[in-house]
Amino acid sequence: MARSRCNGKVLCLFLLPCVMVSHLVIYIMVSIFVAVSYSPPPPPQLPLHFVATGASGNSGAQASHPVRPFWNLRLEDGALWNRLQHISDREHNPILRSNVTRPKILGTRHPQEKMVVCGQDEMWASQLHDFNTLPAQMKEFVLSMHCRYYPILLNQPNLCAGDGTETETPFLLMAIKSQVGNFENRQAIRETWGRSGWIQGDDGGRFWFVRTVFLLARQDTETGPHPDLSALLDLESRTHEDILQWDFKDSFFNLTLKDILFWDWVSKHCPHIHYIFKGDDDVFVRTRALLDYLNQHEATVQKTDRNKTKDLDDFVVGDVIANAWPNRQPGTKYYIPDSFYKGTYPAYAGGGGVVYTGSLAMRLKEVSQRVSLFPIDDVYLGMCLHRLGVSPSHHSGFLTFDLPEDLREKPCAYHNVLLVHKRSPKEMLTLWKELQVPPQEC
Repeated sequence: MARSRCNGKVLCLFLLPCVMVSHLVIYIMVSIFVAVSYSPPPPPQLPLHFVATGASGNSGAQASHPVRPFWNLRLEDGALWNRLQHISDREHNPILRSNVTRPKILGTRHPQEKMVVCGQDEMWASQLHDFNTLPAQMKEFVLSMHCRYYPILLNQPNLCAGDGTETETPFLLMAIKSQVGNFENRQAIRETWGRSGWIQGDDGGRFWFVRTVFLLARQDTETGPHPDLSALLDLESRTHEDILQWDFKDSFFNLTLKDILFWDWVSKHCPHIHYIFKGDDDVFVRTRALLDYLNQHEATVQKTDRNKTKDLDDFVVGDVIANAWPNRQPGTKYYIPDSFYKGTYPAYAGGGGVVYTGSLAMRLKEVSQRVSLFPIDDVYLGMCLHRLGVSPSHHSGFLTFDLPEDLREKPCAYHNVLLVHKRSPKEMLTLWKELQVPPQEC
């Protein structure tokens, strides 16, 4: 009997480690499966725009409804961006990191390596079977997509301190993407909706401190001969102190660089900014109405939401476009070849204008280091947001596809508008003057 009990104890001592090891193996396998299959939660139901990037809102062109989520960590054969992102995701996964070997064909540079000299490189072009048939702007992007760091040529390190007498952090920073030659657009914005200083909301309440900055790069000399405007730009920068310029070519596919370099600049020079508006220099913004909206949003969240800190930090709003596929028509401005990217786009706010919190900008700076560069800036912002698990909120007042044509000349039509796109400098000045007059019965 005693021998039987002894054998039982030995058996238990032998089986116990086996059971523990088996449980550990199961736990590790489940963790790996969850990590590899992870996709951030889907965004809430929004007024969907079945319009692919770059399509006119009046063209009737529709994008097909996607059949699977955007963020898929599984390898997509034949698509360069997907392969690069797949490797980056595994490199930053704490469970899988030790087992990741970076393939030679995808280069040896780590995304966070800062390069003193950053020029074109053929290392990824060889992985696109149709590289030689691609449009010039796509070729240039592929040859330079390893570059993320460029020196700043014109800087405004004290911009968030106002004119030197202000000590309060701006409530709203207006970051406007512009080009060297767009002097008229910038001046029209300064004289109208982009005025820096203390701005009162439309409701006649308190004043809010607002600053405006313009984001530029070098003139693209390959689009044709351009006069040398550097002296004029230097004068403009000294006069208004609101120009940021980086040393890379200002092209459509390089707009993403303005985002990631701007986020880095904000983290250094405006880390406590409350809100950021990022938009184009051909939009018109009802800034006072936007200030009221942001103030009301904060008040609503603070009154009703238990998770108010997270919801305020994760806030991003604009004209949200969901369920869009890449444009596969060669020769169009937004063309993305199947060999470069496969899959759907995440929900994103149209690049004409989007608002997000300063704290979210800090997180975007960090997460962008783990998201491979994409040549369309508003889609790239959507990719970074999706990686953070943040869903952009749709607001019907962001009219990135403009008002219906028959309403554009009627001031009453702008009563509920926060942003419209596009407007020329002359149209900005005219509309600004019209909206200063108290509206009649609408």
